[in-house]
Amino acid sequence: MAFDFEGGELLLIDKPIEWTSFDAVNFIRSFLKHSYKIKKLKVGHAGTLDPLATGLLLVCTGKKTKTIQDLQDMDKVYTGTILLGQTTPSYDLESEPDAFYSTENITEAAIEAARLKFIGTIEQVPPIFSAIKIDGKRAFLYARKNQDVTMIARKITISNFEITKVNLPEIEFRVDCSKGTYIRSLVHDFGAALNNGACLKSLRRTRIGNYAVEDSLTIDRFRELVLQEQTLNNS
Repeated sequence: MAFDFEGGELLLIDKPIEWTSFDAVNFIRSFLKHSYKIKKLKVGHAGTLDPLATGLLLVCTGKKTKTIQDLQDMDKVYTGTILLGQTTPSYDLESEPDAFYSTENITEAAIEAARLKFIGTIEQVPPIFSAIKIDGKRAFLYARKNQDVTMIARKITISNFEITKVNLPEIEFRVDCSKGTYIRSLVHDFGAALNNGACLKSLRRTRIGNYAVEDSLTIDRFRELVLQEQTLNNS
């Protein structure tokens, strides 16, 4: 495999849990600059994944960074687990629960009725714990200081919302959605539709457009391939 990182590469990376998307980009940029003795190298990603999420992250280098917007506009597919019976300020397990609910009376019929409410083009309010900018500052910076801000609803499209397993209080799902969709908000709103509470327990992005996580590289495997190429070039 021959790389041309300055000319431009599109890297399919399987982001590890507890890494931010910027952690992955920064590691790749620093590693490549050091490995190839490059003083300046453009590296960016096409679509943020939360720290507790794993899966497909498209990382562009060099001239390929010009395609980032087109990649961001592609539809995405996620799988994950909903945890019913509690809510958190961040809508996932990155923050402590702020309310608890009984799940004893939740039925499969109610779950199905709630699911159907979220298929199609809907209005969604992003979570305050997000990277959306408000007056020049990231929303999560306001959230961390317990400052009140108004998150504006946006139109998103969910073409498929499939419940794949129910084992209360957990529900496994698959979602096909448009750009700009926050799965944490979907899960929070799904809990509200059940007259209950819900937060996101786990999330994995499996597809962006025609790019699949099965074709991606772990950070370690990417590093190995770069080092292997350098060994061959130097031999």
